[in-house]
Amino acid sequence: MKALVIGGAGFIGSHLCEALLAEGSRVVCVDDFSLGTADNISHLSENTDFILYEKDASVLKNLEEVFEKEHPDHVFHLAANSDIQASALNPEVEYKNTYTTTFQILCCMRKFKIKKLFFASTSAVYGDKKDVILDENTSALSPVSYYGAAKLGSEALISAFSYMNDMETLIFRFPNVIGPKLTHGVIYDFLRKLEKDPQRLQILGNGEQTKPYIYVSDLIDAIMLLKDRGERNPALYNVGTKGATSVTAIADIVCGELGLSDVQYDYTGGQGGWKGDVPKFRYCTDKIQSMGWSAKYSSDEAVRKAVKNNIKR
Repeated sequence: MKALVIGGAGFIGSHLCEALLAEGSRVVCVDDFSLGTADNISHLSENTDFILYEKDASVLKNLEEVFEKEHPDHVFHLAANSDIQASALNPEVEYKNTYTTTFQILCCMRKFKIKKLFFASTSAVYGDKKDVILDENTSALSPVSYYGAAKLGSEALISAFSYMNDMETLIFRFPNVIGPKLTHGVIYDFLRKLEKDPQRLQILGNGEQTKPYIYVSDLIDAIMLLKDRGERNPALYNVGTKGATSVTAIADIVCGELGLSDVQYDYTGGQGGWKGDVPKFRYCTDKIQSMGWSAKYSSDEAVRKAVKNNIKR
């Protein structure tokens, strides 16, 4: 199989490239390094089954050149702005990097008659549903962040293109993904802040924001298991883990792993860390578990493992 991984130098994308190569696939990676990094994939450069195109996937001409030359069997779409907090300040980022990129990818798949697509969506499409247990049939989706809106719009485009062009599509909605090679997020933020000042830590919100954190290898295992189970009416799965972890608990884990004690926590206040942040949600993953997948790491275990991964030694 020749796999086209768009956003392949990013945090999740680089791990997926590794897994696909290990399975024996040829991998074509497209990334403009706006969020992904060359370091994430530098170890793959000598693999003859790995090809890199440094291109902006939101530009149709760039994608058409890759599709025409490589003609992949399967497209894995992970290109997006993944920093929700950053896009809250500039919604244009989501329109270009998330929604427009999705449309251009789908146009190329239609033009070159590529039939298989995996799309990395997000739990943010549900919005703030308070105590509702979120499953794939949860209705009245109402994102509260620009990121969630762009992902939901992308899902709608995929649904239409899939039906109109007889594609087999698979969509995963997942929460916070953590592990080696983090470039943003609460763990990354806390480690950088404590590196500068090991005695005080600013925490956005009230620290009670509590969410599931999934370890990246668990997500990759799920993608690899179900990548060929796409459907014309997109196959949709929530992907998550056991339990959830509060922001204060993450701070405690980070401080503990750094060997720091008596760190003063300075909370900025409010239920969310920023406008558009969903402070708590309850996630149902029964559907994907019925397919034979479950996360190896609980949320707390994933957080501790990711903290260890990202501490500078």
